[in-house]
Amino acid sequence: MKLFLHKLFHWEYWPFQIVYIPIYFLWAYYALKARTIFFFNTCNPTMRNGGFLMDSKKEIYDLIPKQFYPTTRLVKEDVPFNEVTKLIENAQLNFPLIAKPDIGLRGSAVKKINSLDQLKEYHNKANFDYLLQDLIPFENEVGIFYVRFPNEAKGRITSIVAKEFLIVEGDGVATIEELLKKNPRYALQLKALQKEYGTDFKSTLAKGERRNLVPYGNHARGAKFIDYSHLISPQLTHVIDDMCLQIEGFYFGRMDLMYNSWEELEQGKNFSVVELNGAASEPTHIYDPKHSLLFAWKELARHIGYMFQISVENNKRGHAYLPHKTGMEQYKLHNKQFNRILNF
Repeated sequence: MKLFLHKLFHWEYWPFQIVYIPIYFLWAYYALKARTIFFFNTCNPTMRNGGFLMDSKKEIYDLIPKQFYPTTRLVKEDVPFNEVTKLIENAQLNFPLIAKPDIGLRGSAVKKINSLDQLKEYHNKANFDYLLQDLIPFENEVGIFYVRFPNEAKGRITSIVAKEFLIVEGDGVATIEELLKKNPRYALQLKALQKEYGTDFKSTLAKGERRNLVPYGNHARGAKFIDYSHLISPQLTHVIDDMCLQIEGFYFGRMDLMYNSWEELEQGKNFSVVELNGAASEPTHIYDPKHSLLFAWKELARHIGYMFQISVENNKRGHAYLPHKTGMEQYKLHNKQFNRILNF
């Protein structure tokens, strides 16, 4: 009941179908103007469906210069496991590493893999194509939203969100499970974490010992999002713009970055792209607990407005909107993929 009330009075936990109710009307308005509900695919012409439906992470990584992201390899669904081990050796991937679906969904089925046995278990269970990726060595993570109109030589940062990982700190007495129950944000993850950590859940951490239970900044997996938009600066904008201008056909989306220190990030040093999201990107700074639902609606509307303007401009430049029949087929495939990953 306590957790139910916590979710009820904190809109950041509400189902997105409810949060987005006013946005559906805005989308309908833009769809009428564009004469198609699938106007989004021209937003980022080089991404499959603009990065909104059935967008392959591997295809997006291939657009990014290799120096900006960790070593990444695609594993097809039906590949024998011995070929996966060869792929790891040839790519010089080292444990621990990250496994995640090639076509993902809000952090579902993303796992930190510590050994070959764990990888085999993941591989045998996965009924989808997935990526294996080197673990990024930097401790901090932010999501940076980038927008550039097709007629502009330079883009801009429209929001920044920092991410606090799901980390527990021991007191020498309480178990990991008991520590999690003290924080409603963490307690909401109990069932998922119990499955993942098993008997380790009952172990006790020494006083001051910290354990990162979910080593990636995903809101649905317990990370706390903090609005860092006040840190948008000319220096950081230059760094991000310089990288994004090297990504062909990218105009709108959010990149999640790991970095060492803010000073180095502003200098373009010691950072790496976790992943790049296209037209389906959210300005995730809205999930900072200090923000109201009204603030979230305003920011969502602002960014969807950017996406619509960019899509229309690219359409005028010769990029065709997705035909309705094709769009509906992609939508059905997307839902099928959704269910696969959700059941993982």
